[in-house]
Amino acid sequence: MVLQQKAKANVWGTAKPGSKLTIVPTWDKKAYQVNVAANGKWTAKIATPSYGGPYQIAFDDGEKLTLNNVLIGDVWLCSGQSNMEMTVGNGFGGVLNAMQEIADATKYGDIRMIKIDNKTNFQPQQEVPVKWGWRECNPENVKDFSAVAYFFARKIYQEKHIPIGLISDNWGGTVAEAWTSGTSLKTMPEFADFVKAAEGGLTQNDIENRYKTEVRHWIDRSRTDDPGYKGTTATWAQPDFNDSNWPKMQLPNFWEQAGLNNYDGSVWFRKEINVPADWAGKDLKLNIMGVDDYDVSFFNGQEVGHTEMFFYPRNYTVPGNLVKAGKNIIAVRVFDNGGLGGINKGPLTLQLVNDPAKTLDLAGEWAYQKALPLARLEQPPVLANSANRPTLIYNAMINPILDFNIKGVIWYQGESNADRAEQYKILFPLLINDWRNKFKNPNLPFYFVQIANYDCHDQPVAADWPELRFAQLQTLKLPNTGMAVTIDIGEATNIHPRNKQDVGSRLALIALAKNYGVKVPYSGPSYSSLQTKDNRVVLSFTNTSGGLISKGSAALKGFFIAGADKKFYSADATINGNTVTVSNSLVKQPVAVRYDWQNNPDGTLYNGAGLPASPFKTDDWQNIKLDPQKQ
Repeated sequence: MVLQQKAKANVWGTAKPGSKLTIVPTWDKKAYQVNVAANGKWTAKIATPSYGGPYQIAFDDGEKLTLNNVLIGDVWLCSGQSNMEMTVGNGFGGVLNAMQEIADATKYGDIRMIKIDNKTNFQPQQEVPVKWGWRECNPENVKDFSAVAYFFARKIYQEKHIPIGLISDNWGGTVAEAWTSGTSLKTMPEFADFVKAAEGGLTQNDIENRYKTEVRHWIDRSRTDDPGYKGTTATWAQPDFNDSNWPKMQLPNFWEQAGLNNYDGSVWFRKEINVPADWAGKDLKLNIMGVDDYDVSFFNGQEVGHTEMFFYPRNYTVPGNLVKAGKNIIAVRVFDNGGLGGINKGPLTLQLVNDPAKTLDLAGEWAYQKALPLARLEQPPVLANSANRPTLIYNAMINPILDFNIKGVIWYQGESNADRAEQYKILFPLLINDWRNKFKNPNLPFYFVQIANYDCHDQPVAADWPELRFAQLQTLKLPNTGMAVTIDIGEATNIHPRNKQDVGSRLALIALAKNYGVKVPYSGPSYSSLQTKDNRVVLSFTNTSGGLISKGSAALKGFFIAGADKKFYSADATINGNTVTVSNSLVKQPVAVRYDWQNNPDGTLYNGAGLPASPFKTDDWQNIKLDPQKQ
């Protein structure tokens, strides 16, 4: 393991109840004595020297225990969502040149990592949920190391040769509010009610019941834009509706495995069945093994059931008054939030309630039609089994480690909050100040990654990555923060870009400059001010180490300019010293400039140190998206 250097390091654990525990570290051979409580718990503070090792720590409560191979160095907490969770060699395809990186890990045994397990809890916890304990960096172990964290540590170690401990505490697809304490979240009205309910004894069952209700209301609201409805009437479920021009699909099946690729949203299925004469007027049971994700089912135009549970078997009673001899129509509206979509493989039947042995097999060809794409809807409610609820991750994964001494935090998160960028401007600084308060260090370094370029074609329309990046940029107003810009090293069609080397290195540059006394550029050009001159705007920049350059293109790209009408046009841009002059002949009186203001932009502004400029805007206008093909 690694303990924080030059600190009164907190150590804690359990021992023989009521005993005296003696702790002796080999770096100073001083004996620390602690009284063990009646419940067996103990805590101690041990003075640590400057970096070095390996050392031993001996514990004795009548039974001896020795920790070996303990290094003294700097410990960094590495948190966020999947781009921090992504490993060097396992998961999401691994990093660029993974095999070589894994082989080279043999040089960096003084880098260690511990992995916190993914857990949630309604109350703050004390026990640390460990997925795997401290591991020494080597070619076998590094495969499971957080890639961003590893490359961050490697860069620092290469420069300073200080042992680095990494606490890998991250969870893919999670939102910032889940990582924030309830104490802080209660200051934000949108989260306060949930936190207060959790503090008052809210249970998982309560959450699931609330979730079902929220999904039901969400599905009901989706009828407005669904062509299968006219008002509250399900026209596509009616017996007289003509579906002869609809395509066909074999059911049960997942539609993404049956030719309907890359589609999330609602799909209507219809099937004509022939009911025996002796079934007429009798109650039937419609049995569907499961649905990905939700369904509303109809018989002869009348709703017979709905379920807001993923993969949960459906068994709907069809009232006898709807059942007639001969032709009948079954319709199922399936709504998929993401993934395969459709009706699970398994029994798909209709049977007599009073004689279940009499069954009609509904498997086979069904007519289908796409209706309402998910991208046209508001964000769906959070899944009942999701971690994405306020403060629950914090309670289980951050609260238990608060006593462990750390040097600082690196953070890579934001994609899951991109549909609420305005809120993130408050929430993200709140999280940072919250952690500083909880770790009892108001100056705790907190360095984060601005989310990378990405096509974002499968994200909801509400998601606004440029605004989220801008919210991250504004968070730099907090002291002792730093931001690694990655707008140039993402992948248009991969939300988990494989170049994690540059991500970790850019984070490390910030730490080296701010915490390790290394004089090195750590930021790309930062917009500072503007002047309007006739039909031109002159932008001034700081952090221009080595001068401003256009990298990879003779023409400086990525700038847009607008007048008071808020209509942006792709701009001509030229560099002059530490300024950039921007113009477009169609904008006679410019008032605003934006740079790299798309999900996947192509800007080329860098400084001489090879670091890219952050996307930015000079205006405070909302809900404006730039499309370089149309503007």
